[in-house]
Amino acid sequence: MEQQFNFVGILLILLAIVHMVFPRYFKWKSELSSISHINRQMMYVHTFFIALVVFLIGLLCLTSATALVATPLGKTVSLGIGIFWTARLFTQFFGYSSNHWKGKGFETAIHIVFSILWLYLSGIFIYNYFW
Repeated sequence: MEQQFNFVGILLILLAIVHMVFPRYFKWKSELSSISHINRQMMYVHTFFIALVVFLIGLLCLTSATALVATPLGKTVSLGIGIFWTARLFTQFFGYSSNHWKGKGFETAIHIVFSILWLYLSGIFIYNYFW
């Protein structure tokens, strides 16, 4: 299980780094130009903090895999993180319209890859709590 957490740690750190390209990829400069300054700043700030949390969870998995697996506190933390990723998995299907990906090759592939990733992350953390 510790190897799984090490792998998860690497995945999450990479995911956090990917957040850096969001503004350019999603063309936030032009897309968000019509909204208020505070709303525009909230997009950037919230994206930064989501990336920071994902990075820190990844770092936790890399540096404290043994504690996550072997201690009651580690298992409780795993449950909380598992609930977080399970909520993200449900959001993948119920928070976003399928119009964003349905019938579009690249977007459908990304939807599938991230659905599998959220399922994997949910499973690893919740499994660790119960076993």
